[in-house]
Amino acid sequence: MSFSLAIVGRPNVGKSTLFNRLVGKRLALVDDQPGVTRDLREGEARLADLRFTVIDTAGLEEVTDDSLQGRMRRLTERAVDMADICLFMIDARVGVTQTDEMFADILRKRAKHVILGANKGEGSAADAGVLEAWALGLGEPLRLSAEHGEGMTDLLRCLMPLADDFKERAQDEAAETDIDIEESDAEDAYRAPTASKPLQVAVVGRPNAGKSTLINQILGEDRLLTGPEAGITRDAISLQIAWGGVPMRVFDTAGMRKKAKVQDKVEKLSVSDGLRAVKFAEVVVVLLDAAIPFEQQDLRIADLAEREGRAVIVAINKWDIEDQKQQKLKDLKESFERLLPQLRGAPLITVSAKTGKGLDRLQAAIMSAHRLEPPRQHREP
Repeated sequence: MSFSLAIVGRPNVGKSTLFNRLVGKRLALVDDQPGVTRDLREGEARLADLRFTVIDTAGLEEVTDDSLQGRMRRLTERAVDMADICLFMIDARVGVTQTDEMFADILRKRAKHVILGANKGEGSAADAGVLEAWALGLGEPLRLSAEHGEGMTDLLRCLMPLADDFKERAQDEAAETDIDIEESDAEDAYRAPTASKPLQVAVVGRPNAGKSTLINQILGEDRLLTGPEAGITRDAISLQIAWGGVPMRVFDTAGMRKKAKVQDKVEKLSVSDGLRAVKFAEVVVVLLDAAIPFEQQDLRIADLAEREGRAVIVAINKWDIEDQKQQKLKDLKESFERLLPQLRGAPLITVSAKTGKGLDRLQAAIMSAHRLEPPRQHREP
């Protein structure tokens, strides 16, 4: 049994930088601008011989309303509740702030295990901040530098005893069950998804098409941040799920806009991340808004997925609020055949991410598209 480590703290203290270091690749967007991370991102971490799941979270902020920041905070608090261990990071160069003190109190009450990390701890400029961290009452602060890799040995030293406890607990649980799990020797004509090599599915589309809401509906829980604001998702978030008993890794990508409209530095990184997810996916779901389907950018996204050689499914979202369903569906099929002749034969599915209607058809279409695809070598993005 592995354990999970959630990295929490104020915005811009270096959580995503440490996340990237632990997973050994640049999965999370990193920028000097506070609040770049908005969703929970999971990755398989490695620290020496220790393997565990690490969760990158949005920065904790002092908000209690239903604003974007308020929803981000609630999502982070949910990560605290579900994680086995929390690594609470402060900025050693700034020192302990009032917000740090408030959230340290929350962690003492909610978290199972808390490790305190004083990040950006390289050099004498961080000495005062490291000393201040003792006052948070969370034990000895680890002096870390996520950017330069300093303090990783000390972090390993703190994690090892906890990891041993989780391992012993898993062995005890295994001894109490008589269930034997056997893998079938039968091989299908296609690569059957497994827990170690799940089916890779990317959900792409324009901003505010409902991608995160769709994935939350599949999961049956609010794991991804949603709301009326366009462009909430910034990273290509990867979530491993078992949908209908089939292991899948689903990528929720940032909404892709026309290049001319992509001005913000972070949004450019986000779009690049989304394109990368498409290239590593096996099945790509192009999600359209029923009210404004097949706009120029939708066509570009679908064409990109087809040119990358991926199995493509076109899903029309927000079908629950469509009044003239029969006529609308007829028009959509005509537009699909006329505007995307290169995708002739690809399924067109109507869904409602809000209500969950049509998700069974979408799941069946994904599995059907995967079976028709030739086996591909499994690649990690």
